Amino acid sequence: MPELPEVETVRRGLQPVMEGARIERIELRRKDLRFPFPARFAQRLEGRTIRGLGRRAKYLLVDVAEAPALICHLGMSGSFRIERDEVPGALPGQFHHERSKAAAHDHVVFHLAPPSGAPARVVFNDPRRFGFMLFAEDGIDKHPMLSGLGPEPTGNALDGALLRELLDGRVAPLKAALLDQRTIAGLGNIYVCEALWRAKLSPTRAAGSIAGKGKQQIARSDALAEAIRAVIAEAIQAGGSSLRDHIQADGSLGYFQHSFSVYDREGEPCPRLACTGQVERVVQSGRSTFYCRACQK
Repeated sequence: MPELPEVETVRRGLQPVMEGARIERIELRRKDLRFPFPARFAQRLEGRTIRGLGRRAKYLLVDVAEAPALICHLGMSGSFRIERDEVPGALPGQFHHERSKAAAHDHVVFHLAPPSGAPARVVFNDPRRFGFMLFAEDGIDKHPMLSGLGPEPTGNALDGALLRELLDGRVAPLKAALLDQRTIAGLGNIYVCEALWRAKLSPTRAAGSIAGKGKQQIARSDALAEAIRAVIAEAIQAGGSSLRDHIQADGSLGYFQHSFSVYDREGEPCPRLACTGQVERVVQSGRSTFYCRACQK
């Protein structure tokens, strides 16, 4: 599933075309995705202007004038692509893992009139149909999908002090606590593995063991907060990670996977200088965890 950096990359790719554009027409080529489309979905959006594109955790947020905000989720295999009649080829760029272009999986088409430039189409393609589009009728913050989310792992809001507060008393493994969207919004398996390696923390230690007022707890929580912010920022800068399904809105790839230290590197030497360990894979709550037992304590 695309993680926060991938979703942010998609948002930035769509922003120049969608923000300020008038929604001329919407094609719904089926009645549902993961969930049924809201009643009168197309009618409530057609003729309206898109005021802005946002993101909360792994959700894309579309602010539409005189209509409820639209919450979009890519699911496992969903993607948006931008098409213009005068541009040859709907998806420029090289593909490491081929992304679906089959019209059978083009489920939603937004026909847009941007404030400047030629008309454009934004197409949502989703072979597995785990993505969805829903209205936030009572506002973004009150929608059940978003109301219980924790703080974002971007910017300086996430620091060691906040992390200690969030993890205080938690007996769950540290990795499981970080994947809990109520703790920190938007963190996924890949970037938690990478951040824990950078902070030299074992994914199996109790989450609450890095909370508290002791020097070691403060040092560990400060290091982890810094590692989380750095990994997310670097992944966004690199355009995300093109693993299996993810591509950017313009069809180009993300390249952060070339910077992975431990994720999907089972059996390889730990890349940390002076460490003689190797990357191991264990399963936690049904998901693969990659880490170095020698230097992550």
